[in-house]
Amino acid sequence: MSFKNFPMVSRVIYGRGSFNQLDEIISPKRQGRDAPFIYFIDDVFKGNHWLTSRVSLSYKDKIIYVPTEEEPKTSQIDQIVEDIILEFSEHPSGIIGIGGGIVLDIAKAVSIMLTNEGESKDYQGWDLVKNPAIYHVGIPTISGTGAEVSRTTILTGPERKLGINSDYTPFDQVILDPELTKDVPKDQWFFTGMDCFVHSIESLNGTFLNAFSQSYGEKAFEICKEVFLEDYLSEEEAQDKLMMASWHGGMSIAYSQVGVAHAMSYGLGYLLGIKHGVGNCIVFDHLEAFYPEGVKLFKQMKEKHNIVLPSDVCKDLDQHQLDIMIDVALGLEPLWENAIGKNWKSKITRQTLQDLYLKM
Repeated sequence: MSFKNFPMVSRVIYGRGSFNQLDEIISPKRQGRDAPFIYFIDDVFKGNHWLTSRVSLSYKDKIIYVPTEEEPKTSQIDQIVEDIILEFSEHPSGIIGIGGGIVLDIAKAVSIMLTNEGESKDYQGWDLVKNPAIYHVGIPTISGTGAEVSRTTILTGPERKLGINSDYTPFDQVILDPELTKDVPKDQWFFTGMDCFVHSIESLNGTFLNAFSQSYGEKAFEICKEVFLEDYLSEEEAQDKLMMASWHGGMSIAYSQVGVAHAMSYGLGYLLGIKHGVGNCIVFDHLEAFYPEGVKLFKQMKEKHNIVLPSDVCKDLDQHQLDIMIDVALGLEPLWENAIGKNWKSKITRQTLQDLYLKM
């Protein structure tokens, strides 16, 4: 039997205010005056002096503010890469992503595509990337996606919504500063936090589960219960803990996989443009048949925080549109195998998925 030799984030710094050390951390990686650091920053921080004043630009360094209304598309990545190649005479010294999962995924994808030929859609899948990415740094400003630690970058392409899953995807450096999450709106905090909760449930209940994944998944699960169901944590403690739950949730799927909620959420995201965290919640709310205990806890969390999920998002879809979502979901074979087992195709039919989508 051959075991997968997974890469990990090679360097990580944790602590309130650790963002202030960014310049000190990346300076030794500078390749010269004409090789800039390019910062992708969530455009919610545009004009936010508290954060942007701490980004120190030298030489040809550049900030690109990223709108996050929509999930990243392969065409968007290709355009950014082309713009960078046309603007600068040398490869950037590094790519730094500061934001939530969307911004972190863009930073990972761009760093890969700067050193690999062709279009990003050609790399959607597992282990298709040939050349190491350029140096890239991830700085999450919201907790839950696990994008800061995972070996995937989720992109919507012309034919499917699927990550670039590769050994070259993980960040070379991550800065975990819980203080950066202080202004996250309540709904967004919940939806993104639930991405982490669902990671842990799908990993812990999957057929790929092993002691490595279980140790991380159990920790993420326990922290999520504490943050979303208990009242004794201060705001700062909750921020600190959720940031670590996100890390552990992302690690829990390194040696296992996600499952039904993620597979079906990708269908919603591809066709309807529903954001990943929200999509996970819409789907997970209807998955008692697969994850009874997890769904029960999720409903308690939803009620405690007065969260109202979008409803009837699929009710006006025609058969062709439903089929597109079902095709995207069923295309994620490793997720179904983890959730159901090797014989999943005999248990999960198109009708099963269509009935579930029509409830949402």
